[in-house]
Amino acid sequence: MSPVAAPTLTPLPESPFLAELTSLATAPSNVDAKSIADGIALSLKKSPRVLEAVQEARIVDVVLIWSGSKSGYERESAPVLVERICKSLGAGIESAFLPLLPALLSLAMDKGQPVRTAVTSAVNALIKAAPVEGSRMILDTLCKTLEEAKGWRSKVAALKAIEALVKPGAEEWVAVELGHVIPFVEHAMHDTKAEVSAAANKAATTLCGTLPNPDVLKHINLLVSAMASPNAVAGTIKALSSTTFVAEVNAPTLAVMVPLLSRALKERSTDTQRMTCIVIGNLVKLVRDPTVAARYLGPLVGGVQQLAEGAAFPEIRAFAQTALDILISAGASATATPLPPRDIILSVTEALTVMVPHLKGVPGLPSHPSIPLSASLPGSPVLAHSIEYEANIVADLVDLRRWDADVWEGKAVGSFMKLLMGAEDGAAATQAIRKAFMDIDRAKYAPATEDDGSEGQLLCDIQFSLAYGGLLLLNHTNLKLRRGRRYGICAGNGAGKSTLMKAIRDGKVEGFPTQDELRCLMVEHALQGEDTSMTIVDFVASDPKLKDRKREEIAAMLLSVGFSEEKQRDPVASLSGGWKMKLELARAMLIGADILLLDEPTNHLDVQTVGWLEQYLCDLSEITCLIVSHDSGFLDNVCTDIMHYEDKKIVYYPGNLSKFVEKVPSAKSYYTLAATSVKFSFPPPGSLMGVRSNTRAIMKLNNCTFTYPGMSRPSLKNVSCHLSLSSRVGIVGPNGAGKSTLIKLLTGETVPQEGTVHKHPALRVGYVAQHAFHHINLHLDKTAVQYIQWRYQDGHDREMLEKATRVLTDEDKEMMDRPIEGKNGELRKIEYILGRSKLKKGFQYEVKFKGLDHKHNAWIPRDVLVEKGFTKLLGQFDDMESSREGAGMRDTSASAVREVLEAVGLNGDIAQYNEMSGLSGGQKVKVVIAAAMFNRPQCLFLDEPTNFLDREALGGLAVAIKEWGGAVCIISHSTEFVTALCPEIWHVDAGELTQKGKVVLVEDAFDDPSRPASRTTSKAGTPRGALSKVGTPANGTPAGSAATSAANSGAEDAADGLAKLALKPKKKKKLTRNEVKAQEERRRLRKLNWLTYGGEREPDTDDDE
Repeated sequence: MSPVAAPTLTPLPESPFLAELTSLATAPSNVDAKSIADGIALSLKKSPRVLEAVQEARIVDVVLIWSGSKSGYERESAPVLVERICKSLGAGIESAFLPLLPALLSLAMDKGQPVRTAVTSAVNALIKAAPVEGSRMILDTLCKTLEEAKGWRSKVAALKAIEALVKPGAEEWVAVELGHVIPFVEHAMHDTKAEVSAAANKAATTLCGTLPNPDVLKHINLLVSAMASPNAVAGTIKALSSTTFVAEVNAPTLAVMVPLLSRALKERSTDTQRMTCIVIGNLVKLVRDPTVAARYLGPLVGGVQQLAEGAAFPEIRAFAQTALDILISAGASATATPLPPRDIILSVTEALTVMVPHLKGVPGLPSHPSIPLSASLPGSPVLAHSIEYEANIVADLVDLRRWDADVWEGKAVGSFMKLLMGAEDGAAATQAIRKAFMDIDRAKYAPATEDDGSEGQLLCDIQFSLAYGGLLLLNHTNLKLRRGRRYGICAGNGAGKSTLMKAIRDGKVEGFPTQDELRCLMVEHALQGEDTSMTIVDFVASDPKLKDRKREEIAAMLLSVGFSEEKQRDPVASLSGGWKMKLELARAMLIGADILLLDEPTNHLDVQTVGWLEQYLCDLSEITCLIVSHDSGFLDNVCTDIMHYEDKKIVYYPGNLSKFVEKVPSAKSYYTLAATSVKFSFPPPGSLMGVRSNTRAIMKLNNCTFTYPGMSRPSLKNVSCHLSLSSRVGIVGPNGAGKSTLIKLLTGETVPQEGTVHKHPALRVGYVAQHAFHHINLHLDKTAVQYIQWRYQDGHDREMLEKATRVLTDEDKEMMDRPIEGKNGELRKIEYILGRSKLKKGFQYEVKFKGLDHKHNAWIPRDVLVEKGFTKLLGQFDDMESSREGAGMRDTSASAVREVLEAVGLNGDIAQYNEMSGLSGGQKVKVVIAAAMFNRPQCLFLDEPTNFLDREALGGLAVAIKEWGGAVCIISHSTEFVTALCPEIWHVDAGELTQKGKVVLVEDAFDDPSRPASRTTSKAGTPRGALSKVGTPANGTPAGSAATSAANSGAEDAADGLAKLALKPKKKKKLTRNEVKAQEERRRLRKLNWLTYGGEREPDTDDDE
């Protein structure tokens, strides 16, 4: 203890520990004092009801008496006793000592260093013992003390205590109170005492570090400096104006930001005013809760409106008006009264009313308590303060709907109840109180759902919330699953369907049974990325989860889903998307599950396999299925119940999709394309040089055969087809038949081993691959806007250079080293192509030669370069040039790119501010479609576009395709989608192509009248431009799309004759004046001869004869 001689002891109230307390006040040293205090704490701990023992021992009264004593011994004994009891008893005891905080902090002004040290230790021990859920009450007490404290040391101690409250796990609870606490701390920043100001700055930095917004966290030091000094406001706003806000902005963030922005609006600098309006616009866009907006954003409306109406510069008025519009749309108002904040007194009173029946053995508790509780328990102030403090914690937990058993039974409630009622009774009371509040909550919030109540064992019945990043997807909703039921999950793209299933798979749904209790297995499209050289059966057998399965069982299961014994020996890399999904389904069935999670199971499956899957799922009487699918027919045939997202809740509807639509007509968009309310729009296709007719061929295959490496059979054999600008082609066929391979040949993704691929040199192609995400997998850290800006920032499509047909092989590089002979016989090596221009019906190219200046460049016709073997070099240049023609005309500013993404149904804020890693499958597909259409292609290839798109988006896509003016080629297993859009059907089966439906017979855009061999003829002499219903054999070619071989037609001479007829006549040479006179004389003589002799009149001709 302090070396000062102890004066006369202050009289203490009657207490069972009077002797020990007297010894504590007269202890000769600090060590002895702590030892005595530990003895008192141990005795209290052994009491059956600790808080009653503290009440009877009059500990609180003693501490208050000592804190005001003239004796340094007694003043030091007060915090020592509090510290030792808090350390010994732990969580729950802070409820008794919280009223002592002002008295303890006043001792921080004591002249004796031992007293000040003891105060620091006592306050730290009390805060350490307190649960994080009690942060609100402790902060209230500390803020009042900070405001009322007279001495600077007391203020510093209070600020340090506030800072100490930010401990692991408390960040969320402290952040909620920032709006209340920051003004007190900010006021302390301007204290004349430097120590107080420094402590306030440090506390503010720590408090702001609890903000849940990562975009603002980067600027904490600037925010604190702006609070401390008005001169720093402009610099802080400048830094914030260059920040891209992505995360949701909630109440704690606004509590800190709004005062700063309000001050910034009053700055005289026009730059600061302009940047403040920008920051307000960017920030408020991400406020998703209108209640929060109404409560916090009101103070900004007046300042922004004043700038919008009275700023001197038009630019600032425009920025302010934009910010004002965003504020109003978010729900802010300068005049409307926001909803009142939560009524804490009422909620605490209600909590006490529910708790009192379970607090047995606590004397004097009224059945209908009121606040303050000490008025009802005048003889037990410690118990009254403690129970009221705990009621505040319980009220906060109930308000936030936190029902975690470990929270209630841990430090938040359980520890206090054990101190109040004893270990066993306290634990039982905690469970009973939690159950009582959960029953009330369930009755209040549970949606009215129709439940048969009898079919199937109840597997789980829980309440939970679901969020992704800063976006709340489901809020305190019910998840109720029964064995053997098949639930279809219906919601729009981005609502969180797949996120829910992944959370169930990963065990992140609060209260959901563990994998040991319920085995959940997920089959999702993303599992298909495992390309390997292993055979199919070896690949499945290598799964660790199937180590106990016999190879025969694996082979039998693979056989049951369509893998023949021969196909099981094929490499996994050779499988198409549909076969890979079958493989994943077979693997899932082998592993077995209580709950099967199916995310888009029908993607890439042909009609037969979808039918098999429907039957298989309907036969699973003991397995529960959760299904996310955009295939309405599949959901109709399989589902026994529909789970529908409504206002962040799950609402259950018994029956299939049809019955669901009967009950919810607004959900008809899940069932029919025509009912869509979403509208997509594509930019018009660019003009194509030399093509004036929509029926002229712009792309074609001639007798192409392609075989994947390692495969013995070709995927496509002897295929011929063509496309024109008016083509609307649907490609159908079973899985693995070669549909995607056909598209890849046409687009240049792969190169055929036999046959030729022709494409108009200036043609731009938009391609959305089957596994569409491969387009963006390397850019998931970018936003959708940033991705398109990156892809087209150089004025052309960067992805175009990655095509297999555009990558120069060693043979191509060797070709580049071969010289070509010029007109004068000189040998030169081509270095690269510089330019392109029209030449008759073809093109010529400006070529730069190695080792020669540009003045030696030459213009060489395309057919000459093709003949010399420079096809790939021409293709590279054509792709680059056509891409430049499309993308070079497009504005790549963020606002322009955002408009393109909004035109395909993607929310503009998500496109501009959310990284693509957080987008749903449907949102990612929209990004890929927008990126493909950005450079205004004339031809669009969609490989399984219906995968991942919901019914609304699918209808919007169908409308956009119908209205678009370019060629469209679609692979899809959705019969409804294909037949609604495509009059021409290409059926691919076993590598062979059959064409059905309306086929447009077109002229060849590659005809060169100077080269008869370049012009192809229509089969059987069909006139060009005619429309006919044609069905060709599987290995045949479409009418008018390719030259018919002499072997098949047996009419080589006829074909030659047709080819000659197809040639355009030579251009007539203009006659000279003498030739015109001679022609007129010949015609005069012929007429005279006819008049003289009669008979048949000879026709006038231009011949000389």
